[in-house]
Amino acid sequence: MSGKLRILVTGFGPFPGAPFNPTMPLVKRLTGLRRPAFDNVALTSHIFDVTYAAIDRELPELIARHRPQALLMFGLARRSAHLRIESRARNAVTTRFPDAGRQHARQGSIESGADAKVFGPHSEKLRRAALATGIDARTSRDAGSYLCNYLSWHAIEVVNGNNGLPLAQFVHVPPLARDGTAASGKSSITLEALVDAGEAMLLELVKLARQAARA
Repeated sequence: MSGKLRILVTGFGPFPGAPFNPTMPLVKRLTGLRRPAFDNVALTSHIFDVTYAAIDRELPELIARHRPQALLMFGLARRSAHLRIESRARNAVTTRFPDAGRQHARQGSIESGADAKVFGPHSEKLRRAALATGIDARTSRDAGSYLCNYLSWHAIEVVNGNNGLPLAQFVHVPPLARDGTAASGKSSITLEALVDAGEAMLLELVKLARQAARA
């Protein structure tokens, strides 16, 4: 494999009920890492507005522009006390709650007649990598029915469509205080712990993406 390995890391901005989204500082910290293992890796970042229109427009643009060989996506799970490694995307979208642009989904499914889409066996490898840092990391089969699930669905579509992206993974993080400390009464996880776990998952993705490129 010639050239740098390309990995895109994404997060989300604030949304109704969550004026602070910890994925924003997390993505910034992760793509700013300077490690020997990342010397031949191009880490790029993107923060999505929490709107359906932003994902529909920007995800294809990002794939075309950066041609990532791995995509690591983060989102906020407001009621979670642990890291959630999503194993699949559900064919579901809420019609009850608007996105950050005050737009409601018009129907309760993303695609008519389709089943859930799975990320793949690498999800468990990333969970183990995160778990090895000491963080509470668990597999999840329910990415919800909001923008995180919507992005997951379309990212898996890109992978399954043979668009040059062999690996994609979505990870839900628990809420944090604005200063990076654990959110009072919700979780003991801090921003530093998330960065450590994120780095471990990135290193695992680097290894897996290089294996996929050689294959």
